[in-house]
Amino acid sequence: MRALRVLVVDDHPLFRIGVSTLLAAEPGIEVVGEAAGGADAIASATALRPDVVVMDLHLPDLSGIQATRHIVAANPGTGVLMLTMADESESVFAAMRAGARGYLLKDAEPDEIIRAVQAVARREAIFGPDIANRVLAFFTQPPASEPVFPELTGREREVLALIAAGHSNSLIASTLCLSPKTVRNHISNVFAKLHVADRAEAIVRARDAGLGRSVTSGASPRAGDSATRTPKPKS
Repeated sequence: MRALRVLVVDDHPLFRIGVSTLLAAEPGIEVVGEAAGGADAIASATALRPDVVVMDLHLPDLSGIQATRHIVAANPGTGVLMLTMADESESVFAAMRAGARGYLLKDAEPDEIIRAVQAVARREAIFGPDIANRVLAFFTQPPASEPVFPELTGREREVLALIAAGHSNSLIASTLCLSPKTVRNHISNVFAKLHVADRAEAIVRARDAGLGRSVTSGASPRAGDSATRTPKPKS
């Protein structure tokens, strides 16, 4: 089998040389080049077509994320292993979105770096232990629940909850520090979006969805509330 061709990218010469020396000493791995910046990494990857690029995140010109995106787009067969000090979740997921297959921190053991390069060359995804736990936690956490009546704005849901609790328009205005006209407008919008004809129907819909039960109120709906009064037919 031919040796894995690796390009090492890091702007710190001592670290870059150390990683190159480590990898070159491993049977089956050939370090074909080094780069100190993002633009240089893109040019080197285009010319050398390595199997794996070991990429730092923070580079003096283009970031490692930007360089990774360019390299993977130009040659999807090249695997990128991020080797960096940045352990923030945002950096990890940004690297994954850019096309990186692996993410290790620079304090990883030498044999861990070698195994990661070999795994990325096999098109496997690999992460350091701390990073792996963070990725797993992200994908196993329960999804955020969608709010009831997503077609309503946050303010309209507040108004609907107070209606369901039996608040009059004037009490809603006082509770939310709104003008009576604004409250009437919100209620009209709620009725239109929920396709309900009147206040009573809106209360049923809201209470069925769990709104209004935790709001305390001694008030009850008033027939005189202008936003919900049903006009009497003319004689």
